Amino acid sequence: MNIVKKEITLPDGRVIEIETGKLAKQADGAVMVKCGSTMLLATVCSAQDAVPGTDFMPLTVEYKEKFASNGRFPGGFTRREGKASDYEILIARLIDRALRPLFPSNYHAETFVNVTLYSSDGIDMPDNFAGLAASAALAVSDIPFEGPISEVRVARVNGEFIIDPTFEQAENADIELVVAATLDNIMMVEGEMNEVSEHDMLEAIKAAHEAIKPQCQAQLELMEAAGKTVKREYCHEENDEELRQQVHDACYAKAYAQATAADTDKHHREAMFTAICDEFKAQFTDEELETKGPLIDRYYHDVEKEAMRRAVLDEGKRLDGRKTNEIRPIWSEVGYLPGPHGSSIFTRGETQSLCTVTLGTKLDEKIIDEALIQGRDRFLLHYNFPPFSTGEAKAQRGVGRREIGHGNLACRALKKMIPTDYPYVVRVVSDILESNGSSSMATVCAGTLALMDAGVKIKKPVSGIAMGLISENKGTNYAVLSDILGDEDHLGDMDFKTTGTRDGLTACQMDIKVDGLSYEILENALAQAHEGRMYILDKIQETIAEPRADLKPHAPRIVTMSIPKDCIGAVIGPGGKIIQEIQSSTGTIITIDEVDNEGKVEVVAANKDSIDAAIARIKGIVAVPEVGEIYKGKIKSVVTFGVFVEILPGKEGLLHISEIEWRRFEKIEDAGLKEGDEIEVKLLEIDKAGKLRLSHKALLPKPEGYTERERPERGERPDRGERREGGDRHRDNRHGGHFHRGNRNEGGEAPTQE
Repeated sequence: MNIVKKEITLPDGRVIEIETGKLAKQADGAVMVKCGSTMLLATVCSAQDAVPGTDFMPLTVEYKEKFASNGRFPGGFTRREGKASDYEILIARLIDRALRPLFPSNYHAETFVNVTLYSSDGIDMPDNFAGLAASAALAVSDIPFEGPISEVRVARVNGEFIIDPTFEQAENADIELVVAATLDNIMMVEGEMNEVSEHDMLEAIKAAHEAIKPQCQAQLELMEAAGKTVKREYCHEENDEELRQQVHDACYAKAYAQATAADTDKHHREAMFTAICDEFKAQFTDEELETKGPLIDRYYHDVEKEAMRRAVLDEGKRLDGRKTNEIRPIWSEVGYLPGPHGSSIFTRGETQSLCTVTLGTKLDEKIIDEALIQGRDRFLLHYNFPPFSTGEAKAQRGVGRREIGHGNLACRALKKMIPTDYPYVVRVVSDILESNGSSSMATVCAGTLALMDAGVKIKKPVSGIAMGLISENKGTNYAVLSDILGDEDHLGDMDFKTTGTRDGLTACQMDIKVDGLSYEILENALAQAHEGRMYILDKIQETIAEPRADLKPHAPRIVTMSIPKDCIGAVIGPGGKIIQEIQSSTGTIITIDEVDNEGKVEVVAANKDSIDAAIARIKGIVAVPEVGEIYKGKIKSVVTFGVFVEILPGKEGLLHISEIEWRRFEKIEDAGLKEGDEIEVKLLEIDKAGKLRLSHKALLPKPEGYTERERPERGERPDRGERREGGDRHRDNRHGGHFHRGNRNEGGEAPTQE
């Protein structure tokens, strides 16, 4: 068994170990990457031959976190891992986007990359090392690959950049980016920021690239030590160079003319390009096209790409006639749909998003139960891309990986603009009705409009823009394109999306398809993107300048309040009896959480009266009686020496027979009080045992001529007496000669008898 290991030291001293030759030896390539207690196994397998007719790279990347890695059981009835979660799909996409451009353009064999987390202590973020593991598995295989690459997460905490931060460190970052790169070039960037400048983002990318370089070098050394420097031979394309030249000679001038025709209609433009190819094919018989047709299509695609790129570089003309920094026409509208709590339409050129906002309660939170991450989400953004948005005639079959990725980008762009103390759970849904260009950036703009229409007090409006790049000669001649079309994305060298407020960036996503992209070009692209975002923000605020002052009439109302921690049980009651009764009688939904050592209560209802009634009930339960205060209470029971009155929910005191009125009652029945009656009382005293002494007569005017002689005779007030050890009554001169009943305790004090 030939086991090969390499070590990489991170800037903070942690060591990453890459090992191959021990596990999964039947895969084309397999490595175990270890950092502390975090261990990921990456494997790669590629078919020996391509499926006939395949003209693209059929790459599939899977990322999986085993619950056992952190000593946990999966949820659900089966108690086993199921389909990939959104989080795992997002990590797989990050790996895919970094690897895919580096396979040879003529390599079309099905290739599968699997990265699995087998061990973790929940401290290090395992996806920090997933891209490194995938690339290392390719490095020790015989699969053709123009890498290696590596991925790192860079976070800025307290002004300092941290490479591959822990979960705790990442929580406190104002910049968090995942960057993938080769030794020489940045390949992919994705992340979120807390309104930072473009300069700061570039500095983070540079810091990440410096950390990636030694990781790539270690893979090259691993590849050599494992004896995998020679890659497999393959032949997945059969070419006809004479036919290629014929296509170019016959079609290029026509394609260039169409590329500079300033045709603003996507479908007409596509039809005109297709007609050029069809015209060339017309000279061949059906039998000839069976073999030559696919080749002609491929060669014509290259002609079309060259024509579009040359039109931009030579004449500064884009497919739809715009200047390189020009944004397509924008129109938007809010409140279009009456049913949702907020809605908007955002249309930019031929890209359109219909967006809705729904406001909910704590009960609507998304529960997160991953292998390493547990918690709840209060801001959700879902993105849908139906086939009709591009004119495709096919069924819509669930949510794809692309939709999850685009929705995540828009979610990152907007979520930090929701106030941290906002009581509502917020769900934004973007349905793309038309698409030609960045629909994820349209989602950001439509989401901002819909949130403001719903009355959500977002901190600042957010806009987003997609940038493109056409370059040649390693960037010595280039053009940065604002608000790119779908074809400019497909045929260009970069897709760069940024989102932000007027004060800084909130999210970004970048995919680079060309070598030698300098930081100078990135800086210019970011500056041009900033201008575009400010223009789009102006358009957004022309439609609605700020969040509406109030929620829609049919939106739920939420009021929050805090109660002492030790009162939570009293509000809930045994088996939830009290809180359920409050909800039922007031028509509200009430949730209680313990936050910062106190109870956070949310009361939700459709109208203010219901909320006020529920809050009054809760305040009554948690209120602390105060001596001297007047309460309107209900008589709960009648005894021979008085009545017990509930002055606050669950809090009763004794109204002694002598404190009912100024006149004397021989027996309690003479007072005419019965169980269930309401009576106003004043709290006279709270004794050491916490018992309450009440008075009603203290609220009544004293009768004229009232003297102490009219007060009850000896032995007729059994409320505060003291009893000798033998139980006999005695006179207590400290209380004006009145008699009191009671049993003396060990300390000699006489508690009030109730």
